Amino acid sequence: MRTTAFIAIMVTALTGAAAGPAAAATAGEYVALGDSAAAGPLILPPDLSSPGCLRSLADYPHVAAEELGVPLKDVTCSGATTADMTAPQQTSAGAVPPQLDALSEQTRTVTVTIGGNDVGLVGAATSCINLLPGINPDCVDRYTAGGHDQLAEKIAAFEPVWGALLDAIHAKAPNAEVFVAGYGTYLPHNGCWPIAPLTPRDANYIQGSIDKTNAALARQAAAHGAQYVDVRTASIGHDVCKLPGVKWFESVLPTSVAAPMHPNADGMAAIGRLVAAAISG
Repeated sequence: MRTTAFIAIMVTALTGAAAGPAAAATAGEYVALGDSAAAGPLILPPDLSSPGCLRSLADYPHVAAEELGVPLKDVTCSGATTADMTAPQQTSAGAVPPQLDALSEQTRTVTVTIGGNDVGLVGAATSCINLLPGINPDCVDRYTAGGHDQLAEKIAAFEPVWGALLDAIHAKAPNAEVFVAGYGTYLPHNGCWPIAPLTPRDANYIQGSIDKTNAALARQAAAHGAQYVDVRTASIGHDVCKLPGVKWFESVLPTSVAAPMHPNADGMAAIGRLVAAAISG
């Protein structure tokens, strides 16, 4: 975590204006914040206004904005962490401004999906790929060695940072309603090796860590004046193990134009409708 960015979040949260009730959520500008789970890397068509962010014009914020009929300012960016909300993010095409710079008193709706990169969920899943189960050890043993669950400890450490971020969002957009969209059910119980090349124990550990992240985000949303959008429950039965047309997420080898281990176009469309329904109340 970048110390300066964390301090900036805390200062903004403590010194900014207190959040008040928003006007109708469907009126005024909608600003979307977040990481690749919101940006939709590789899904066509691309948003060429910020090529380094690998943002799609068919990501869930665009779907939700179209459903609601509201103007959208989408600053989601693949690879984003909580630190990139208040500090410039370096991308392959150069730096992009802090995402919170997109907020103002005119903002009426904010969605945010963040946290996965803070705790390294995708990196953990990649490190658990096992092409020789029964020969190579399960990675869960490495992540929980010595009685310390590394991912669970990272989630616990970042949970208050996510709460401070929500306070900073309210301070920058005092007239907005804020919606935290969680992460989905990427893996069913025991996984589906070799489609998702993780052993059953590792698949359960990775999805369990995603679920812990969602639970932390939900707690912080409730404690900091935001509404939590439960993507996990809605996406049960649409995991990477399902057939194209049913699954909302891609595995290591995608079957559609989407980034591995990320939502595909069907997933973004479904999540966008879910988010729009939450916003419209």
